[in-house]
Amino acid sequence: MFIKILINYLIGYINVSIEGYYIERFINICISKKILLWNLKRKKSSFLYANISLREFKKIKQIAKTTKCRIKIEEKKGMPFLLNRYKKRKIFIVLLLLIIVSIITLSNFVWNIEVIGNEKINQDEIIKQLEEKGVKIGISKQKIDSKKIINDIRLQRDDIAWMGIKVKGTNVVVEIVESDKKPEIIDEEQYCNIISDKEGIVTKINAQNGTALVKTGDIIKKGNILIGGWLEGKYTGTRYVHAKGEVQARIWYSKKEKMSLNMQIEEKTGRIEKNYGMNINNLKINLPKALPKFQNYDTIIENKKLKLFSNLYFPIEFTKIVYEEKQKIEIKYTPEEAKQILLKKLEEELKKEIKDVENIVNTQINYNQGNNEIEVELIYEVLENIGTKEKILF
Repeated sequence: MFIKILINYLIGYINVSIEGYYIERFINICISKKILLWNLKRKKSSFLYANISLREFKKIKQIAKTTKCRIKIEEKKGMPFLLNRYKKRKIFIVLLLLIIVSIITLSNFVWNIEVIGNEKINQDEIIKQLEEKGVKIGISKQKIDSKKIINDIRLQRDDIAWMGIKVKGTNVVVEIVESDKKPEIIDEEQYCNIISDKEGIVTKINAQNGTALVKTGDIIKKGNILIGGWLEGKYTGTRYVHAKGEVQARIWYSKKEKMSLNMQIEEKTGRIEKNYGMNINNLKINLPKALPKFQNYDTIIENKKLKLFSNLYFPIEFTKIVYEEKQKIEIKYTPEEAKQILLKKLEEELKKEIKDVENIVNTQINYNQGNNEIEVELIYEVLENIGTKEKILF
């Protein structure tokens, strides 16, 4: 669509107003006849502004007559009319032509890469792999073999379930769907043990198939076999099976952290200073300005690429650097305030690790106050079903 609009700009186009009660029908007929209308602006329910090429203007006059709409030329636009207006300003015309030629030339290359759909996978990893396959800033769009690149990356990674590459304007949009790494599923016909995946004390064991190797009260470590994938018979001897059963244990989760009673925190004052720069195809141009007068500050850098429309990027990037002043403030806490702050933090962190907080059967809090600081240790005792299956290798 951009190319069509650009061509119309070069050969000339007009801005028209359409007035009537059947504007929707007018637009639908234009779409069905593949007549390009762009930059549509609605004014009230019965008034519309639109751009159209000169050669298609006669067609819409007939459509307007059919739909009982009135059509009027508001303005003539494009290169021919612009040249006529500025025919005495030769330098301006030459510069304008150079800009148009540059835009057309640059539109054949990739000037932005966008990755969407990733949550766990780092965007920089994908961009680095794309660069290894030849998809990088400045490459010709014609050289991108999407199918081959997708297949190569999919073979290299098992954390991508689906991948798509679309070239839109000068923008390459890479869409990925992440795959969930599922635990290995052991077939019911395969021999396996049930092993401990945590440390704790066994409170209950029920071996439905296989041999229980621990009992209530036993201390277990990660990797210990809980239910063996075999059965001993007086007449049959050792017979291997697919172990099944339930093992419950007491598991302890603990965290500790220290905190000073006298702390210095940094707070923003609201004063800021700004600096600007430009990056033209990796050539950095910083506008001359001294460093901020603040002694203590945060630096925030914002980059924005030059683009026309939604997907037509160019190799020009504008940089805004914002310096935000900070000041140090001293805060004093009582031992009780510090305890509560640390305790709340530890509770939030530990409960993220526990699958079911309703199974917490006991809580222990240890305090240790030293010279101008306090340490808090939080321990949760949890009843959990533990164990994971592991193949028996012969």
